[in-house]
Amino acid sequence: MNTLQRAGLSPASAVALLGASALAALAVYNRSRAQKAEHENPPVGEFVEVDGVGLHYIARGEGRPVVLLHGNGVTSIDFLLSGLFERTAEQHRVIAFDRPGFGFSQRPPGRLWNAKAQARLLLRAFEKLNIEKPIVLGHSWGASVALAIGLLAPEKISSLVLVSGYYYPTSQFEAPLFAGPSVPLVGDVMRHTISPPIIRLTWPKLSAKIFAPQSVPERFRAYPVEMSVRPSQIEAEAAESGLMIPDAMAMQSEYAGLRAPVTIIAGDADEIINMRKQSARLHEDIDGSRLVLLKGVGHMAHYFAVNRIIETFGAVREPQAAVRAGAMIPEPTVM
Repeated sequence: MNTLQRAGLSPASAVALLGASALAALAVYNRSRAQKAEHENPPVGEFVEVDGVGLHYIARGEGRPVVLLHGNGVTSIDFLLSGLFERTAEQHRVIAFDRPGFGFSQRPPGRLWNAKAQARLLLRAFEKLNIEKPIVLGHSWGASVALAIGLLAPEKISSLVLVSGYYYPTSQFEAPLFAGPSVPLVGDVMRHTISPPIIRLTWPKLSAKIFAPQSVPERFRAYPVEMSVRPSQIEAEAAESGLMIPDAMAMQSEYAGLRAPVTIIAGDADEIINMRKQSARLHEDIDGSRLVLLKGVGHMAHYFAVNRIIETFGAVREPQAAVRAGAMIPEPTVM
């Protein structure tokens, strides 16, 4: 500080310069860690380019196609760790996409990447990859994208399976807090400097909350956290936190007219998204939908109910009229 003062800088200017230098050093450090993360966790799938956007996807198996869309904060690797991907691949052609901005998929600036924008992009990807009439499963934020696909092009899918989704604009107090890094200028600084270390520090606590009341499974501990704290993915994560409520407001009036068969899956102990205000309400609004309630399960239902989820894939040919709104699938035993 004395050196800076001798250089003619006021105390306030000296503090500002030191702060800027610290942020610059932190940005360089975070960039280095992001590059290291991508080197240590290379793509395990393939790429398809749609409208100038490169999408990374993992595909296995043969048979009736099933598309998996992950939630906010993670990548398609989440489905590999849960076991849902490999189990589904035993009987189906399964394709798990990194949604725009996540994993190794691009998210070009200058576009509003809401649920319908992502849905349009994925529908074009289906065409390029010859994915015909798939069952589309979305978890959490991915459920919003899956729902948008069903609203935009019900004739191009077999059915929707919506897991732990957010569909109505109810209060989500944490959403504005997580949206900060997507704000222009201030957000640019945040995601390149302070956001990565903050997320690293809070990751264990956040993981415990999303898996509650169960413990965090050992297999999830293999998730490459550094891929989720890269500045590029933080931008996508923050933007989707900010889009949660607006997207729900924009789409909710369309749910009753949805023509695709729909299965809604939710844990009754979800501490992230209220099952009764979201999944149960959606079931009431979509005539003929199926509701699978998982007793004692939290937000990460695809880790604890793999068999129950896969069972729903074989039920899509049943007449929707046979399951009226208000009916409920018997609760499965949670292992």
